[in-house]
Amino acid sequence: MPQSQTSTAEIEDSATATQAAAGWHENPLEPEQQHRAAAYGLLAALLRSSPDQERLHQVAGFSEVEQGGDEMTLAMSLLGLAASRCTEQAINDEYHALFIGLGRGELLPYGSFYLTGFLMEKPLGELRDDLDRLGYEREADVHEPEDHIAALCEVMMMLIQEGSSIEQQAAFFTSHIDTWSQKFFTDMATANNAVFYKAVARFGSAFMDIEQRYLTAGA
Repeated sequence: MPQSQTSTAEIEDSATATQAAAGWHENPLEPEQQHRAAAYGLLAALLRSSPDQERLHQVAGFSEVEQGGDEMTLAMSLLGLAASRCTEQAINDEYHALFIGLGRGELLPYGSFYLTGFLMEKPLGELRDDLDRLGYEREADVHEPEDHIAALCEVMMMLIQEGSSIEQQAAFFTSHIDTWSQKFFTDMATANNAVFYKAVARFGSAFMDIEQRYLTAGA
């Protein structure tokens, strides 16, 4: 398994808390891969819909993660504090304002929008081609385009869970996530309606930075 000293140190200390927040229990993956998949799963869940009280309680456990002086553990701690201080209803209202709104939310979490300025453009077609090659297809009850940030996190989670090669993971990440996710998280962190999701943005940005370095080193 490829190693990155920075990513390993930042990841392993917080693996248990992240897996719990993502709803994970026993898993046959190696610890570092468990954490990566769980972090993607947690981001997907928080960005797909507003969290319920059970998930907020799990995420609040991040506030107890031992600090290592790095951005990832600091981001986790701040996310935990935000989960413990915000109510479920307040976060639901915040999610609606950010991602749904009246007509549209403050943010559009789609790759095509960030890469071209429009929805349903060429990047979505290229993504669909890659998903088809991987054997993945959108579920019938999911109506958002496949380039929604939550859907992309779910794909990365599945690639890790299925034991796909680092090269395959890196190719998908580089083509469909790394090209725009940091700009999206920056926009989320500075959005007018962001409170809890400001902390989600910091967590997402820190994790994507680790992933970029980890996958670049391993591919």
